[in-house]
Amino acid sequence: MAGVLSEIWDRATTAQPVPTTTVVALTGLAALLLVAMPATWHRVRLGITVVHEGGHALVGVLVGRRLQGIRLHADTSGLTVSRGRPTGPGMLVTLLAGYLAPALVGLGAALLLTGGYALGLLWLSVVLMAAMLVWIRNVYGFLVLVVGIAAAGTISWYGAPATQAACAYLLVWLLLLAAPRPVVELLLAGRGRSRNSDPDQVARLTHIPATVWIVAMLAANLAGLVVGASTLAPGLH
Repeated sequence: MAGVLSEIWDRATTAQPVPTTTVVALTGLAALLLVAMPATWHRVRLGITVVHEGGHALVGVLVGRRLQGIRLHADTSGLTVSRGRPTGPGMLVTLLAGYLAPALVGLGAALLLTGGYALGLLWLSVVLMAAMLVWIRNVYGFLVLVVGIAAAGTISWYGAPATQAACAYLLVWLLLLAAPRPVVELLLAGRGRSRNSDPDQVARLTHIPATVWIVAMLAANLAGLVVGASTLAPGLH
C-alpha cells in the first residue's frame, strides 16, 4: 500500500505537457454542450451539487461550525447540516459558499492545469470526494460519490496522459460553465423558488432582498467564468 501511495504521489506531483489548443477548445465545446443540453444537464447539475454541498461543508467547518452530515438527492438537490450559531458572519459565509463554490473550485483547478498538473487535479478530486464520503448520510449520495471516486480513480491510474489531460480540462470547463446556470434558474424562478433557498436564508439574515444576493452570486460566477477561461489561455500552444 505504501508503494502504491508513493507512486500516486509521484505521478500527481509531476507536471505534464499542457494539451494543444485543439484539445482545450474541444473539451470546452463538449462542456458547453453538456451544460446546455437538457438531456445531459441533469447529470452535470448533480456534479455541481456535490461541489455546492462540499462548499457549504468546508466553509462551515472553517468558521467553527460542527458538520452533521450531507445528503445528495436524485432530483439534483442537496442538503448540508451543521450546528452552530444560526446568525452572524459564520452562518452568512457558510450559506454563501454553496453557489460560489463551483466557480471558485474551477478557478483553482484552472491554475493547476496551467501548471501542467492535470493528473494531480484528478487525484485531488478523488481525495476530496473520499473525504466528503465520510459525511454522506443517505444511500443515493453515497453511491454518487462512490461512482465519482471510481471513475476519477480509474482514469487517473489507468488512463493515458492525453486522456487524463482531456478529462481534467473537461472537468474544469464544466465547473466554470455550469456554475452560473443554477443561479440563473433561481433568478428565473422568482417567487416560485423555495423560501429555504440559500439566498432567501441570507436575505433573512441581512435584511437585503434575496434577488440582490442572487444577482450578486450570478455576477461572481460569470466573473469566475471569464477569469477562469483567461487563466487557461496562457497555457495554450
